[in-house]
This record gives sequence, structure tokens and C-alpha cells, in this order.
Amino acid sequence: MEKTPSGTSVGVDDPYGFVGRCDHLTDEGRCRFAVEHGDRDPAFADARSADEFRCPVAGDPDEPDPTGPWEWDDCPHFRCRNRDRECVRCGLEERRMAHSDERPLLEEHHLSYRSQSTHGDGDPSHEITVYLCRWCHAKVHDSWARVDDDAAPDPEALAEQEARRSREQDELGFQSAADRFDRDGE
Repeated sequence: MEKTPSGTSVGVDDPYGFVGRCDHLTDEGRCRFAVEHGDRDPAFADARSADEFRCPVAGDPDEPDPTGPWEWDDCPHFRCRNRDRECVRCGLEERRMAHSDERPLLEEHHLSYRSQSTHGDGDPSHEITVYLCRWCHAKVHDSWARVDDDAAPDPEALAEQEARRSREQDELGFQSAADRFDRDGE
């Protein structure tokens, strides 16, 4: 199983199993990294330019799955950060309270850590992240749970989510300014 730099488990054997698509891939199947950041790796940008900036992994943009000659782990500039705001392990959805410093229900979890690699001139290796709720995140890092376990949300997590939902509903209720503020300044 993959490990963090400090040696704790990340909860998966293959981080690429959680990859949908690269963050640099456009809808047209082009590599945004080569176009916008070509100065960071000119050889890579030149190779992509010669192929009209086509992503060597994605291949045909009309196909649902990658059809190119490369795999995601072959690309030196691959990055995939999950944007879904729910726990990939138990499905708990985020409930963020505006103007609150409360700890979020979800935390970003790295399946692959940035480190110096052999790609390019010391470019960072692949970054692959997903969201886990605080409770699943702790279980995964305590080395006994896996990200792909079939898990239900922790009762404490559901209670916290419901408390936030209740406060959110209270905020949506109408209360006139005359009722909220004392007119005499008291």
C-alpha cells in the first residue's frame, strides 16, 4: 500500500485507480500545461506543440476513456485533484458554514505526494488528491481502513452534518430587522 512521507498509509495500492482525468486536460483533448506553462518544460511543450498540443494520454477527445499511447503515470506533468465535495469512502457531503471558523467536515487526502522525481529538471511528481471526511481520514491514516472500503458515514459525522444543516435552515428563515435589532440601541 502507498505511504505518506512520514510512513502512514494513504489507503490505496494504486492511486491512479482514483483518477478521472488530468487537471491540465481540456475538453478538446489538449494539454493546458504545455500551452500555459511551456516555459517550465520546453522539451515537453515542443513535443506537444508538434502534435497540436494533443494530450498523449487522452487521445481521441470523443472517446469516454483515454485512447492515447501513454498512461497517466507516463506524463511528467500529470495532476488530478478531486473537486467533488463528498467523502469518496463513505459519501458524506460537505456542509460549510459561511463566516465560520469551524473545522470543515471534509479534508483533502493525498493519494500521491509531491516529491522530487526524475521527470524534467526536478519537477514535482504526480499529485493525486481526493476528499475524505475527518472521520474516514483518521481511519485511513491509522492504517486499518482503505479508501475504497464500502463504508457508511460515522454517526458522529452525521450528527455534525445535521447540526450544520439545521443552522443553515435557521439562517434561511426570515426575521425583520426591527425584530433582530433593538431600536433604542440597547
